[in-house]
Amino acid sequence: MKRRDLIILVILHALFLMIVYVFQGIIFPYLRSYGLVPLLLPIATAGVAVYEGRYTGGIFGIFAGVMCDVSFNKPAILFTIVLTIAGLMIGTVADTVMTRGFATYILSSIAVLVASAFVQLFPLLFFVRVSFQPLLATALRQTAYSLLFAVPIWFFARALGKRAQRFSPSGKPL
Repeated sequence: MKRRDLIILVILHALFLMIVYVFQGIIFPYLRSYGLVPLLLPIATAGVAVYEGRYTGGIFGIFAGVMCDVSFNKPAILFTIVLTIAGLMIGTVADTVMTRGFATYILSSIAVLVASAFVQLFPLLFFVRVSFQPLLATALRQTAYSLLFAVPIWFFARALGKRAQRFSPSGKPL
């Protein structure tokens, strides 16, 4: 890959990340549905990992996790850790076991949203001692609400993956 192409690809990933962050952290908190804000950064991480592999998915997961932590105004690094691991794991599965496609993307999005819901539930469940039933109901609603935005994000993640594949010497995604 030429240096110019790599720079363009990094800029496109950064722009994609910033747009998704703006929607999750700035726009959707004012457009709550039943008090819920969709999680878009985990879905974007799943998309990048599926279409570009473990290394790009892991790196994207680091930055998406930091931005997810910032959007929830929490200094904890839980989302950073979870999304980095998710990017690496989903990318590895997409590189080795499953084919890259919409079904893999949706399954990966569901998995990363469930993991993200657990990250949000964990402190409330174990430290604040909130009842499990309402937390589970909220987590399921948030996961379903977030999945509504999986299709629009899929178009952009797939387009980034195709662009990366075009500049890869082997023809395989990075």
